[in-house]
Amino acid sequence: MAICHEHNLREPLPQKKPYGIRVTMPTSDPLRNLVGGDWEKLHWFATRAERDDWHRQMSGRYVYFRPGDRPTLEFATIDP
Repeated sequence: MAICHEHNLREPLPQKKPYGIRVTMPTSDPLRNLVGGDWEKLHWFATRAERDDWHRQMSGRYVYFRPGDRPTLEFATIDP
C-alpha cells in the first residue's frame, strides 16, 4: 500500500526487509497435530548476511537440548 503523505506519519516507515526465512515442520512431526498442518513462520531481514547468521544459529543444536534431541524444524531461505 502506498503512503500518500509520508510527512504526516507519526513514526518513520519500517525498514525494507527483502530477505526471509520460512520455518515449517516435516509432515512426520507430531507437533503438527497441535498447531495444524499448514503452520509456518516467516522471519524477514534487511540484509542477506543478517538472515544467514540467524539461519546458522537457529538450524543448529540449541543450548538446552537434551542428549539425543534433534531439531525438527525446516528452514527455507527467501530471496527477493
